[in-house]
Amino acid sequence: MNFCRFAAKDKPAYGIVEENRVREIYPGPFSDYKVIGEAVSLSHVRLLAPVTPSKIIAVGMNYRKHAEELSHSLPEEPIIFLKPSTSVIGPEGVIYCPKMSARVDYEGELAVVIKKRARNVPSEKTGEYILGYTCLNDVTARDLQKKDGQWARAKSFDTFAPIGPWVVDNLDISDLGIETYLNGDIRQSSRTADMVFKVPFLVSFISQVMTLEAGDVIATGTPSGIGPMKPGDTVEVRIDGIGGLRNSVESE
Repeated sequence: MNFCRFAAKDKPAYGIVEENRVREIYPGPFSDYKVIGEAVSLSHVRLLAPVTPSKIIAVGMNYRKHAEELSHSLPEEPIIFLKPSTSVIGPEGVIYCPKMSARVDYEGELAVVIKKRARNVPSEKTGEYILGYTCLNDVTARDLQKKDGQWARAKSFDTFAPIGPWVVDNLDISDLGIETYLNGDIRQSSRTADMVFKVPFLVSFISQVMTLEAGDVIATGTPSGIGPMKPGDTVEVRIDGIGGLRNSVESE
């Protein structure tokens, strides 16, 4: 099932997507829901970020080749950081380059969407707490990241967390292709099999640090090939079995 959020006549709603058509569901994908209304073509609605997370928990240095390109050793435990809910935008939304940064980078990632409250969950039971998977671009002000020595400012600007286009459940994510394109040219190309820490371990580990709420998002790290974007560019993250998340880039 592909779960989405969409707006028709500026009214946001949850829906399910089938064959380029969307049908509204109520109250949403995090509990039992009913399908209501008639199917509408995707071309007649505006896709929103598929969830409204209370927080985004991102994982750093979780692809072996990405660690190599930055000359970092592999972490012994997951390196986690937070992106605020105010950084979220949806498909076709605009990424704004902030005035205080001279370099803004793309980072294509597989994202995990939490289904229900999770705290101290064993790895073998994490499947019960996962709604599904989507694409995420962990946009980063690279110069500020290096300047600050920590990542909060560099990762947290408004529009720095594009998510979408929808959430796919029942997906085998052990070895998916993940790619990022800049103006149609491929810049990142890897497979989720290159992850250092796999999704069940990550969900369990993070749930031992903080309570995860329904709709929260875990960004599982980016492959090698990170690089800068500039105003006028278009960036797209594509993941097998999910689809593509495309956004334009403009000046603040």
